[in-house]
Amino acid sequence: MTKIALSILLLLTLTSCSENTPAPEIKSYQVVNPIITDTTYERAYAANINSLQNVEIRNKVRGFIEEIYVDEGQKVQTGQILFALNSKELEQQIHKAEATLQSAQAELKGVEIEYDNTKKLFDKNIVAKSELDLWATKVALQKAKLSAARVEKEQASLHFQFTKIRAPFNGVINRIPFKKGSLVDEGALLTSISNNEFVYAYYNVSEIDYLEYAQGNHKSNNKVKLVLANNTPYPQQGVIETTESEFDASTGNIAFRAKFPNENQLLKQGSSGKILAPSHFKNAILIPQKATFEVQGNIYVYVVDKQNKVGIKKINPVVRLSNFFVLDIGLEKTDAIILEGIQSVKEGDIVKPQLVQMPSFSK
Repeated sequence: MTKIALSILLLLTLTSCSENTPAPEIKSYQVVNPIITDTTYERAYAANINSLQNVEIRNKVRGFIEEIYVDEGQKVQTGQILFALNSKELEQQIHKAEATLQSAQAELKGVEIEYDNTKKLFDKNIVAKSELDLWATKVALQKAKLSAARVEKEQASLHFQFTKIRAPFNGVINRIPFKKGSLVDEGALLTSISNNEFVYAYYNVSEIDYLEYAQGNHKSNNKVKLVLANNTPYPQQGVIETTESEFDASTGNIAFRAKFPNENQLLKQGSSGKILAPSHFKNAILIPQKATFEVQGNIYVYVVDKQNKVGIKKINPVVRLSNFFVLDIGLEKTDAIILEGIQSVKEGDIVKPQLVQMPSFSK
């Protein structure tokens, strides 16, 4: 009887404790629905800057540098003399060629006179045809000699002109490796000259980005921005002028060229930067970055279903904005995504969702 009484007492005690234990509290969590909208964002591409014109200045004749008329960094005009090579030897060649030309002219005049006299005698049957042919041959040979003398003089004059090296266009002089008095061989690099009034920015885009641009309205999306190497924005926009005609087989990319004004000469040949090109996304899915979490390189969100049960969905952002992710697939506009407190919730929890307004969208 005592054992039975104790058992009944224990059962009553447990029942009483069970009835007094409160039910677990269901926590409230703020949830948001994804935004489905058309949006525009900026894609970034590494860019190389080239001058509008940039050429190497090389000498066409061998000689000593007699004068250097410019300095590194100096602005020059088209036709301005940059360097002068010693020209005494070439002057002598011109005099020699002139003398040879004059001699050939005199000799030609002499054989032409002899030919005319022989022709008159031949017409009177005084000399044979072979005599006339002989002088005709001498005239032809002397004309060839005169022609060669003219070419020799022209070449000597041309080489003399090559001793004055001039600027091919308006620009800025770059490094000058030689000094006055240096002996330079034909084809030596004297300097280079750059026209930086405008610059070209070259950058590579994927086939998908290319198709988006090519199939869109070029007039509305051909403006691009430039970020300099120190991450400061360049103050003026550029215009996409052209693309290459084929994709690079090794990378799958195609090169674009954008032209930027450069009135203050800030941008130089060989500079680097980053192109920001507008990209348009139709029916994009936008969610706040703070509603996401990452596990082993994958990104997830907590989604509350109609039974208020927490589940997990993996997402694949295609663009990361300042405080939003842009998705193309993976969520529905009715999905309830937990916005705050994701550190204290886990899959399978029962929660009380509180739908709130989406945080302000900012690019």
